[in-house]
Amino acid sequence: MSTGEGAGLDFSTLRGRDYPSIRQFTVFLENRVGQLLEVVRRFEGSNVRIVALTISDSTECAVVRFLLSDPEQGREVLERAGLAIVESDLIGVELPDSPQPLLRVCTALLQAEVNISQVYPLLARPHGRPAVALMVDNIQFALETLSAKGFTPINEDDLLNYE
Repeated sequence: MSTGEGAGLDFSTLRGRDYPSIRQFTVFLENRVGQLLEVVRRFEGSNVRIVALTISDSTECAVVRFLLSDPEQGREVLERAGLAIVESDLIGVELPDSPQPLLRVCTALLQAEVNISQVYPLLARPHGRPAVALMVDNIQFALETLSAKGFTPINEDDLLNYE
């Protein structure tokens, strides 16, 4: 059973999934001063906000990963800039109110043998709570596992309408 089934929510899209996920956009930039600023400025004047960002650099290039408040409009902004982008699905989850919330999330996924390959905090706080984005090897199973253990998933609508 997917997270969207039976809950009165329809997460199915043209992308062929029926679980709540968050799209990540990966952009490859030349590793030189000012490149990140040029990309970030592309969102100026739009309603798209960057809600999470990571950068991995090497001598020649930098890999920048974005989560955006409005993925559809954000993709258009990046494409108009002529950037080569890669789109991936991640899951988002609210962190529980506990001394080691990330430990609880990681433990739940380890017990289910779900591998985490990327994790980063969201700058936005949907529902007023801290949250993280995770790239996992089995999105649907990860969401089912976290939901069964009482965690609250975050989806793209939560990022669009955050406070």
